[in-house]
Formats: sequence, structure tokens, C-alpha cells
Amino acid sequence: MGAELPQETPAVPAVDAVRAAAARAGLVREIEASGAFDSDPAWREAFEEVPRHLFVPYYYVGTAEGYERLWGEDPDPGRRERWLRGAYADEPLATRVRDGELISSSSQPSLMAQMLADLAVRDGDAVLEIGAGTGYNAALLAHRLGDALVTTVDLDPEITESARRHLAAAGLRPRVVTGDGARGCPEHAPYDRIIATCALETVPRAWLAQCGPGARILAPMATGLILLDVQDGEHAEGRFLHMPAYFVPLRGGAREEDRMRLTGGLPRRALHSELFRFLLTLTRDVLDPHEALALWRREGKPARERFGVTVSGSDVWAWLDDPTGPYAWPLP
Repeated sequence: MGAELPQETPAVPAVDAVRAAAARAGLVREIEASGAFDSDPAWREAFEEVPRHLFVPYYYVGTAEGYERLWGEDPDPGRRERWLRGAYADEPLATRVRDGELISSSSQPSLMAQMLADLAVRDGDAVLEIGAGTGYNAALLAHRLGDALVTTVDLDPEITESARRHLAAAGLRPRVVTGDGARGCPEHAPYDRIIATCALETVPRAWLAQCGPGARILAPMATGLILLDVQDGEHAEGRFLHMPAYFVPLRGGAREEDRMRLTGGLPRRALHSELFRFLLTLTRDVLDPHEALALWRREGKPARERFGVTVSGSDVWAWLDDPTGPYAWPLP
């Protein structure tokens, strides 16, 4: 087992309510300025009411030497203030680090807000979250929908236990289940919405079987976000959203940096293009990197919205422009 930096603090930090509320209001203004609330303003109230600092009693910031731990019970008032400011910054926060590698994080709040808006929940929807993380995303969902309609699952029992504590500190009690997210959570199905907060290499077939009529799945894949409409237990289809998204892989899958190792000889300008890196990751097991570059140039450097994913029975494939067109690539 690798060496893991200390993860837990003995108690929920005692924070001045006025200072925390002011910091939270500042975060909400940043999220609003990003446009993430535009399509579903009801999410603003959730971000106003759910205190993020309860879900990140400690986190890590990168330094030249590795990671520095900030926590709410630090005896140094200056470091406590840094911790509180960071807890309400519109930035992702590293929450678990092992052997110098990030293994769990709290996502950037404005990205979380955009994903929740794109999920298009309705009152009464049952939601399954894959990847409990700190519990903050489940808290936002539970605030909006109610505890009974939200289930979050994670493979790591330490993560689920800490998520339960954080949620309880915030006065929320959605279901927190320890299990393999790729299998979903059949005991509480059916679900109207499934949202993943970890990067996928394919669409787990078990999720479709746990979806109700008209369900929607939103998940990170290949540095983007795929939004699938579910037709039935064996069929789903959808396109990628326009924005980039980087998440820790589901069950410790390969990182994007590892996938970029076989790119020798490609032009530096192409490798610096976020859209080309998206295509390269999406087609990594099918197209040679030079073939991917030729396709990217030939098709006019296509944006993410031109790509999609189809699930049909045991087959899952990604495609450009048309699921039955000439450019399609099988997924695992």
C-alpha cells in the first residue's frame, strides 16, 4: 500500500458564522457570474444554504515540495483564514493524496453548478450520484430534492464514512452507500437521473437497467461531459457538452497524462489544443495518434458538441456528427 497523507481531523471546524456566510455569498456571486445558474436559477439557493466548509475540514494545496495541508482547526489564525478562503474559492480542492498523487477531490463549484443545471432535475426526481467525494454534491442535491430522493455511492469506505459525517454536520442525510459505482445501486432503483463525479472510460450497462422512463445520465468522459438520454434498459444516446472537465478516474483508471505517452512526433501546437487532447483521449484505443490528428484537421478541428456516445445492448461507441456515420469508435 502507498503512503497516504493524514486525512482526517478530529472534529468539524468551529467557524464564525458571519465570516463563513460572507465567504459563501462571495462564492455564489462568482458562480452566478460564470452563467452556471442561468438555465436553472433554483440551484442558487442550494449553494447559498449549503456550507461548503463543512465538507472540506481539510484539503491540500500544491507546493514546490508536494502538498501543504490546510485545516480548520489549525492553531495558527492566519492559516485558518487561508483555509476558509480556499474553502469558498471557485476552485477544485485536493482532499485525499497518496504517494504524491491526487486520489479524491472536491470539484470546482461553478462546474458543479453547471453540471447540476445540465442534469435538469425535476421535483420528485430520484438521483443516483456515482462518486461520493466529500458529500458536498450530494448535499446540494438533497437540499434541492430531499434526503429520500438522493443516493450517493463510492467504493472507498473511508470516503463514504467521511461523507456521512460531513452531511450530518450540515443537517442532511441522503443515502450514502459503500459499493462499486460501476454497478450502480440497484437496491434503491429506479432513478430519474444519474450523475457521475469521476471520469469514465465507457458507460456501465448496469446504470441503464436502473433508470426509469425518460432518465438522463451525465458523466465525465475523455476530458468532457457526456449527457445521455435513456430510452430503455439497453439503449441510450447523447452528445458531449461544450465545456472541458477533468475528474479523478472511476476506480483508479488510467490518468490522461498516462494516455498521452505515445504522442511522440505530434506537433506541439496540436498537443496544446484542449480540443485535440479530447479527441486523442476519446479515440485512444482505436486510432493511432497521427490518425487522430489527421481526422481532427480534416474535420475542421471539431468542437466537443459534434461528438456523442451511443449505447445499444452490449455495444457502446463514440462518434463524430452521426452515430451511424463514418467516424465511430468502440468504447470498452
